[in-house]
Amino acid sequence: MTQRIAFQGEPGAYSHEACHQARPDMEALPCRTFEDVIGAVRSGEADLAMLPIENSTYGRVADIHRLLPESGLHIVDETFVRVRIALMANPGVTLEQVKTVSAHLVLLPQSANFLKLHGIRGEAYADSAGAAAVLAETGATDRGVLASELAAEIYGLNVLARDVEDHGHNTTRFLVMSREPNHARRGDTGMMTTFVFRVRNIPAALYKAMGGFATNGVNMTKLESYMVGGSFTATQFYADIEGHPDDPNVKLALEELEYFTTHLKILGVYPAEKRHH
Repeated sequence: MTQRIAFQGEPGAYSHEACHQARPDMEALPCRTFEDVIGAVRSGEADLAMLPIENSTYGRVADIHRLLPESGLHIVDETFVRVRIALMANPGVTLEQVKTVSAHLVLLPQSANFLKLHGIRGEAYADSAGAAAVLAETGATDRGVLASELAAEIYGLNVLARDVEDHGHNTTRFLVMSREPNHARRGDTGMMTTFVFRVRNIPAALYKAMGGFATNGVNMTKLESYMVGGSFTATQFYADIEGHPDDPNVKLALEELEYFTTHLKILGVYPAEKRHH
């Protein structure tokens, strides 16, 4: 039976592309919300979840830090997807004919120079792949869509221009999540460990909690704080470190962290993907 990987969005979304890239042999299952993606894996309808965690231009993806610790799922891989924007239209339509393009709100400013150059007006749409589906249905000849090339393929649209983004470095980091953790692997490019924690209510708690990583030479690549349950008093921290909990220095750092925290939960141990620059 073919294994399935769930993602949020319409077929052809960048999350769908991430599924193709990271798990080309799996069937991608589109879901409406992030909660639905998590639910599909928990119920067994899908084997893995593909969730975007952050973007190099826009920072963290809203709500995701809150959802991950509660999801009951474990991070088993990370993958980076370059956001390549293609301008597509119905077959037979030329670039000169396109007067308006629809795209997700975040893609429009990224393609501002190209749109200005060609005198095309941008219109925000809930999601780019959905806009591609609608364009194909209407058969409009004066409209286009900005989306991934995968969306053009799926909806039978013609790509009129590739890589129309102003800057070529916009990348989204995704996490692949599973019902079961996998701590047995050792990646060629090293391992990552992701965890969340809350510090005890003592002076300089965060400073002391972090001290163990510095003294044990553990590189922390990410530390973010966010509120728990909408309360200003409880802050949860989300962290990525390089290394495996079984590595002696990581083990010591986590033991020290535990001493200053009321709550510590490892969300995943997984191979670091070679960063795409």
